[in-house]
Amino acid sequence: MSVLPWVNHLIIVPVLLPLVVGALMIPINQKRHGLKFALGLASGVLLWVAALALLVLADGGHWPGGIGVYLAANWAAPFGIALVADRLSALMLVLTATIALAVLVFSARRWDRVGVSFHPFFQFLLMGLNGAFLTHDLFNLFVFFEVMLAASYGLVLHGYNLRRIQAGMQYIAVNLVASLLFLIGVALIYAATGTLNIADLGARVALLGAQDAWLLQIGAVALALAFLTKGAMWPLGFWLPTTYASASAPVGAMLVLMTKVGVYAVLRVWLAVFGDQAGALGGFGFAALTVGGMATLLFGAIGMLASQDGGRMAGYGAIVSSGTLLAVIGHSGSAVLASGLYYLLGSTLAMAAFMLLIELTERIRPPGAALLAITMEAFAIEDKPEDPVGVGIPGTLAFLGLSFAACALVIAGMPPLAGFVAKFSLFHAMLAASSDKVPAMTWLLIALMVVGGLAAIIALMRLGVRTFWAAGVVTPPRLQFSEAVPVGALVMLCVLLTVQAGTVFEYLGRTTEGLLRGADYALRVLGEPAVQRLPAAEGGR
Repeated sequence: MSVLPWVNHLIIVPVLLPLVVGALMIPINQKRHGLKFALGLASGVLLWVAALALLVLADGGHWPGGIGVYLAANWAAPFGIALVADRLSALMLVLTATIALAVLVFSARRWDRVGVSFHPFFQFLLMGLNGAFLTHDLFNLFVFFEVMLAASYGLVLHGYNLRRIQAGMQYIAVNLVASLLFLIGVALIYAATGTLNIADLGARVALLGAQDAWLLQIGAVALALAFLTKGAMWPLGFWLPTTYASASAPVGAMLVLMTKVGVYAVLRVWLAVFGDQAGALGGFGFAALTVGGMATLLFGAIGMLASQDGGRMAGYGAIVSSGTLLAVIGHSGSAVLASGLYYLLGSTLAMAAFMLLIELTERIRPPGAALLAITMEAFAIEDKPEDPVGVGIPGTLAFLGLSFAACALVIAGMPPLAGFVAKFSLFHAMLAASSDKVPAMTWLLIALMVVGGLAAIIALMRLGVRTFWAAGVVTPPRLQFSEAVPVGALVMLCVLLTVQAGTVFEYLGRTTEGLLRGADYALRVLGEPAVQRLPAAEGGR
């Protein structure tokens, strides 16, 4: 099916729109919170519409092979920068826009009024995230990573206190080192291959000589260290629990997405460059991903059991999720990857909802605790929003309890929600992938996933009992509708993901089949012609 030429410009919208809106917000007076929120909300809705349109175009046969290519500045690849919209990138754009809208609404009455420049930072963060999902060039990926990280530095310190400043300084230092490794890896890969276009890299790897292949592997290791630091692989993810526990609730929810960017980058680059078409270098690093993912999963499970604070528990839960995904990427296989992507969707939505929920549950106090809290806060140095005023919404404790239970079930992979569907399908796919004898590594991964789920449910049950039952008679917390609706919406999306699991798996099956056909990407990206200008009409026009 042919597509109108102008439709290709939709691919650049998720990058340009937050850039323009963020720039427009900068000169607006800090006191005009309503105007900034309105601009941010309009941007979020338009981003969601654009992402959904790209998903329909990628999956609807509008582009050959389901791959749309946008040539920045109209320079053909590999010399110019190519943005690529396929089923995977479109799915990640929809996921990003969905969580961003929930976070933005959640922040509307409290957190966006603390500190300065929350909304511009938020828009630039979306620009970096969306660009990282769309770009098909390693140096451009580095640029979008830096845009994303620069915005996140401001957001992590948003609503400052001493604990947040300490965690923020650690977060900045670690990511600066990771960025240096990223740049070194990019330089080595360019020296070995003469290109940074991912599709072109995949086409050239099999033709490299011994010395260039060795240089490429060193560059790929440096690149992997950068990606896996951001993706929280053990032992590189030591920074994550402290950062999650210290960040404000809206920023913590966005950090969940940022962790997945590192995993996405590994998946995108390694399948394209070191896939079956890579010759002698085919499969390079996949075994290390499996082993590292399993170590990360075990580390996260132990951390969840050892945590008492909800924020740290969420951080270790994100590490468990990253470890599972990295091990799945290393295992490879179309069905396994499809199940892994389903797990990514469910765990990301549930963890984002959980991060928002933690702040709401912290308002649950026994009678008399409010005076103690006010007394303690009088001696604390913290830029923190005031608790909401007004009448609490009906059934507050019931809503918080049910939302907490739903998030816990998805994170732990317990029935009947999406987490269980994801893990069950992963087990089935990994066992079915072995034609003869199931490898010991597969059994070990399955065992670790079971242990991780058991650790998660024990830790979350302990937190839930302490929050909702052990406190005795409590005063129902006061919530704004703008706080309750985003949490409820994310939880309902987890339920919808469970109910529509068949439809989602069909889409993810087509997604992984496309990812494993690296030659199609080379054909589409490198074969996309620059747009030819119309000849000037006669008569001097």
